[in-house]
Amino acid sequence: MLHEKYKTLFDSFHVNTSLRIAHFMAQAEHESGFKLVRENLNYKPEVLGSLFKKYFPTIDLCNKYAHNPEAIANRIYANRMGNGNEASGDGWKFRGGGYFQNTGYSQYSQLTKDTGIDFITIPNIILVEANAVLAALHYWNKTGLNTHADKDDCDAISDLINIGHHTPKIGDAIGYQNRKALTEKWKQLVK
Repeated sequence: MLHEKYKTLFDSFHVNTSLRIAHFMAQAEHESGFKLVRENLNYKPEVLGSLFKKYFPTIDLCNKYAHNPEAIANRIYANRMGNGNEASGDGWKFRGGGYFQNTGYSQYSQLTKDTGIDFITIPNIILVEANAVLAALHYWNKTGLNTHADKDDCDAISDLINIGHHTPKIGDAIGYQNRKALTEKWKQLVK
């Protein structure tokens, strides 16, 4: 298991109690299934309109972008998370990757600055297992998730990983019920 294979790295980020490890592993399993992947974004028109209504408010726009993952990423991630505009290509270049699906120029830039690994020039380097673990632990640490894990607050952790901020509504992170069930599973596995 990742937490055993990378024990020293987990310890360096203080993800070193059963509860912290359980929450971390549950979120990683939900986000990536422990597969080293980048976000695909290959959607049908009706899914675009449902998932990303803000960016695809009309069926014509959905049809124009459908099944073009690069164009979809460049549209939905444009002008946010440190990315440039749609034409910059940053949305695709800095789309989700690794075990926590780190997303956006700002996250990749901070990773580069803090680790010395060039995630900016070579974003696919997040697909190397050790880098994916490092990126997830880095995000965990920067977001202060140990504090929420210590309180056994799956909702706060899910919000911060999926939405980017803690919301007052319980369970509004995408896949919250699965994240919660996985946390219970991991609590039993890392006792």
